[in-house]
Amino acid sequence: MDILKSILESIHEDAPVKEVLRGMHWTAVVSRRCGLASTMLIDSCSSEMNDEITGTLTDKTALEIAGFCMSDDVSMASLGLAAINSLINVDAQTCPDVDGLKLVRDMGEGKNITVIGHFPFLDALARVARSFWVIEKHPRPGDYPEESGRDYLPQSDIVVISSTTLINHTLPGILSLCKKDAVKMLLGPTTPMTPVLFDYGIDILSGSVVTDQALLFKYIGQGAGFKRIKQTGSVRFVTLTKNG
Repeated sequence: MDILKSILESIHEDAPVKEVLRGMHWTAVVSRRCGLASTMLIDSCSSEMNDEITGTLTDKTALEIAGFCMSDDVSMASLGLAAINSLINVDAQTCPDVDGLKLVRDMGEGKNITVIGHFPFLDALARVARSFWVIEKHPRPGDYPEESGRDYLPQSDIVVISSTTLINHTLPGILSLCKKDAVKMLLGPTTPMTPVLFDYGIDILSGSVVTDQALLFKYIGQGAGFKRIKQTGSVRFVTLTKNG
């Protein structure tokens, strides 16, 4: 939770919320810019807290909604991360167009690689790695369950971590299991592109910038997943490294 507190404290400029869209896979909050986060739900029904805020989100400021990131209700925390990302000003010149997984592939030959979260396009990493482990809360065939992190993270030279771990508050525990000299990447459109995360042991931030909000909202509203959103070109994927 200290990580989220530090991110919130680093945001010095608030803004009114112009629009909110909560799709099946993605949540978007528009204030200074359009911020994205993965939609996470406890179950198929809205929580009581969600019911209380329905219809009132555009009456709040982005920083008010950003505070929801501290909630144990992951659907509220999803909103909070999207609001945080709507307030962070991403400098395109310091965040070049670099695909995070391609960067890992380029540096990962012969290394032990762990990925927290099941992303598309992981086969290329598996081919270059000495050992390769995908750890998932809801494992698919070939994945390892969450508790396997205790075994594989201390062995890993590179750790790719889904930024949804900020939503479900598991990131600190994951980082505590990593080797000190392991390269640690936070990956996914939920990723806050803020140097604050470097202070907590993250080396690479690989997130997103929305380039076509209208097109993005069309696909989010119709339930598009990560691969489809990427194909539309409505989101630019950017990477920021600790050492430039």
